[in-house]
Amino acid sequence: MNGNYPGSGAGVAIDDHADVELSVGQKQALRHAVASIVAETESYLPDGYHVGSELQDGGPAATVAVDPPAGHPVTAGYTPDVDDLEAGLDDETQREVAQGLAASAVLQVMDAVGDGITPTAR
Repeated sequence: MNGNYPGSGAGVAIDDHADVELSVGQKQALRHAVASIVAETESYLPDGYHVGSELQDGGPAATVAVDPPAGHPVTAGYTPDVDDLEAGLDDETQREVAQGLAASAVLQVMDAVGDGITPTAR
């Protein structure tokens, strides 16, 4: 899952929101939602995976990324509708983004390591 996660947001590219000015309350709602995605993603992963986020300048857009201990980093774009920032963001979408990121990060490690792991116990 390199690139934007298709299940996040309303399917609008981040650049489409670049000219939208957010209110203080909308910015806080976006920060809270992104922090929730980061925390939930971390809860699915063991130590060694690094999760971070970045809010985009302008409109309601953010990127959440996971750097696994092996393999390539994975990212997901999160672009909620401006109207949803006022009404309340969908917890299910946030959970879906977190689960997708965690699963993709684990797959990156599995692809990088392959079948070459020697079992430590039988």
